[in-house]
Formats: sequence, structure tokens, C-alpha cells
Amino acid sequence: MSQIPIAKETIDRIAAANKIQNPGKASIREMRKMIQDVEQDTGIRFVKMEMGIPGLPAPQVGVNAQIEALKSGVASIYPEIYGTADFKHEAARFVKNFLDIDVTPDCCVPTVGSMQAGFASFLTLTRYDAKKTKVLFIDPGFPVQKQQCRVLGIPMKAFDVYEYRGDKLRDKLEEELRDGDVACMIFSSPNNPAWFCFTDHELQIIGEMANKYGVVVMEDSAYFLMDFRKDYSVPGQAPFQPTVAKYTDLYVIMISGSKSFSYAGERIAMMVCSPKLFNMECPDLARYYSQTQLGRALIFGTLYCLSSGTAHSVQYAMAAMLKGANDGTFNFVKDIRQRLLHRLRQGHGRGHRRRLLLHLLLSRLRRCRAPQRTHPLWHQRHRPRHHGQPQAGHPRLRGPGAARPVPRPQRAPRGLPPRPSGEVRPP
Repeated sequence: MSQIPIAKETIDRIAAANKIQNPGKASIREMRKMIQDVEQDTGIRFVKMEMGIPGLPAPQVGVNAQIEALKSGVASIYPEIYGTADFKHEAARFVKNFLDIDVTPDCCVPTVGSMQAGFASFLTLTRYDAKKTKVLFIDPGFPVQKQQCRVLGIPMKAFDVYEYRGDKLRDKLEEELRDGDVACMIFSSPNNPAWFCFTDHELQIIGEMANKYGVVVMEDSAYFLMDFRKDYSVPGQAPFQPTVAKYTDLYVIMISGSKSFSYAGERIAMMVCSPKLFNMECPDLARYYSQTQLGRALIFGTLYCLSSGTAHSVQYAMAAMLKGANDGTFNFVKDIRQRLLHRLRQGHGRGHRRRLLLHLLLSRLRRCRAPQRTHPLWHQRHRPRHHGQPQAGHPRLRGPGAARPVPRPQRAPRGLPPRPSGEVRPP
């Protein structure tokens, strides 16, 4: 710590002022506040990569619709807790056009970001069956979701999917679900923070195990359609983004407006419930709600307690962007991809540039035929070369008889001629 420009005493003092005992265990928002205080105290600028936002301008189609909504006077009117008619209609069209799943507008509800959708879902789903009280996390995932469960007092189970890709996932889920105490399980794909995607086969396994044990699947689609290896941008035409909704009728999909639509500042998302789940009668809900139908308990019981609805004007903005995407007049996938690449080439914002470089690198690595690795620290040195065999120098090959690493070519210092071919460097 003493080797960096900031004194340890300064960091300790600012951490103490923020009531942070261990910065390594601080939440994203706590760390962001602490770094802002460090910047203000020392004048040293930090490259911030903790917030999952592209940092791109919001689409004009959404901005214009929100301005018009405000001019029409919606700011003085309470929003309907279940969402505006336009929002719900376009949301149902959207999931049909880009996920190829059929839901009714009633099943599509606006929330104050995916954070609220997750909080409300955890709270409701762990109460619909008195025998099922736990949440299973398929890690890695968004850390704050576990914090939500801790705040709510909900017991959790978790495992890192790194060692359980492919068919191994079935056995692991069987192990975790066989006790019958898990109400819901949650995963993220495209994954935040590891940037891998579950395959259709893995999603099928998750769906089949959910059906077997009556577990609701929560699909966190914060980075919806941002896997640019395939063109998912054409509404109503294959390919569609893979989803667990193809394999189970017990699901909640959380689609954020912050990343794909660059609308993070207005806090908007859509929570999409399967029709079966939305209309499910759950007598155990009567312990907490006046409604025993799960969808109505979720909206009029839980969401009503949290915010009394999602801000009125932003629903009009989101509805306009969804309508443009559905009609094919606003290709939000192509738009954000082009703007990300433009930002990368221009170098605006070193933090965004580094994040984008990392994303592009990982995207390129995923195209190789090597077995897929999901750990965020997995890098090219550990990538198998041929037929699953590790390259020379890989940790698994150390020891007697191990292949020795191939020496890296030496670079000539600047201003000096290159070393003649065959010349040996002196020891």
C-alpha cells in the first residue's frame, strides 16, 4: 500500500469516515462513494470501471417522448402501479420479437430498474409456498442481489458455475434442488461480470430442473442482446437471444433499460412473468397479501409498497424506444454497438475504453473452439491450444517430463538494429 501515491493513512481515514471496515467487502456503491472522497481529498483521478453503464448518450427517440410526456402534464399524475397501456403493449411485443416468447401485456410490468424487479421478486417468490424459502444463486452474478436477500432475511444457496458447464450443470442443480426448499434460482446471461453466455443446452437443463422441482427461474438480462457475435437486431426474425423461457413456464425475466438503451439515469426496466406464474393461485400468499394470485400479489402487494409505481414520464420514453425497436425504425442493437466502437476508437474516457477493450477481447476468445471457460480471471495463457490440450507452460504440465515454455522472441531496444539471425544472447 505504501508503494502507491496515496498514503495508507489517507485511505484508512476515508474508509473510516464512510464506515467501511474492509474496502474489499464494500458494495459497488460504497466503493464508488469512497473513491469520490479519495479523489476530492487527494486530487488524484481514478479510472472508474465499477458501474455497469456504457456511458453513451440516451437515444433521442426516448428523450423526445419523455419531453412530450412531461409537457402534457404527466408529472402531476400518479402512475398506474401496473404500468401505462403503451408500455405494457410494446413490452409484450418486444419479448415476442426478440425472445420469441408469447406473453400478455398484463405479464409485463415496469419497475424502477432491474434492482427493484429483483427485490420485489425475491420478496414475493419466497413467500408463495411455505415450504420453499431459499434462493439459489448460479454465480457469478450481480453482488447486490445477495445483499438484497440479506436485507430481507432470505436464506441463500450458491455455487460457481465455472466448474459445472455443459452436462455437469444438471447434476449440480439436482444436488442443490433435491431438498425441495428452493423457491427460485437466478442467473445472468450475458453474464455480469464474467461476460459469458449460457448455451441453449445449458438453459434447457436449467428449465428442465425448474420444472422437475417447481422452482421459479429468474433470468437477469441486464445486458440484453449485447452479445454481438450474432445479429439479434431484426425484430421477429431468427436468431433470437437464447432464454430459459423456451424450456420452462415458471420464469421471471428482468430486462434493464440502463445498458441496451443507455437510459440508466431514469431508472427503468421491465419485469416479464410467464403467464402460468402470473396467474398461479398460491394460498400461502394470504399470510402476507390480500391477493393469492401471484402476479397480483407481486404488483399490488410488493411493488406498491416499494415505490407506488415507476415514474410516469420515463414509461413513455421506454414505450417509444420499444415501439421503434418492434417496428424496425430504431435498431437499438446496431446503434449501441456502433456508438461503443466509435467511443473505443475515439478513446473518450479511459475507463470506458478499457472496459470495451476487455469486452472485445473476451468476445474474440469466446469464438475459439476451445472448451468454454467462465471465470473472469481466465485469460489467453490458460487457453488450450488443440483438442483440449493445454499449451506448454500451463500449470497442469509442470513437474517431471513437463513441456517447457517456448521462449518469447526478444525485442531489439529502440534505436538499435535487430539482432542477427542465429545470434545467441549471452547468459
